[in-house]
Amino acid sequence: MKREYKRSWIKGLSVVLRFLYFQTAFFVLFTRYAHAYIDPSAVTYMIQAVAAVAIAGGAALTVLRHKISALFRGKKQKTPHRRITLFEEPAPYDADFADGKGENACS
Repeated sequence: MKREYKRSWIKGLSVVLRFLYFQTAFFVLFTRYAHAYIDPSAVTYMIQAVAAVAIAGGAALTVLRHKISALFRGKKQKTPHRRITLFEEPAPYDADFADGKGENACS
């Protein structure tokens, strides 16, 4: 079973490397030079996009890492789920506080 896993991993790697090779060759052979000005604000948008992709990728990898580590640790006992509501139930009406004579009444 280990050999099959190694072969499939190597096969996947070779597909990725072939794709990168042909993509690089395509861009090298068919690149045209443009004499243009890039506005600094456009570069800022590009930096923001790259940062957003990097942060999202890091979060996805972290979640994946936690799932893989949980898989190897084994199943934990499930804790009972707590009921979550949008609004809490209203407190019972207390006549002592309504008239301002209760012990916690504001002066």
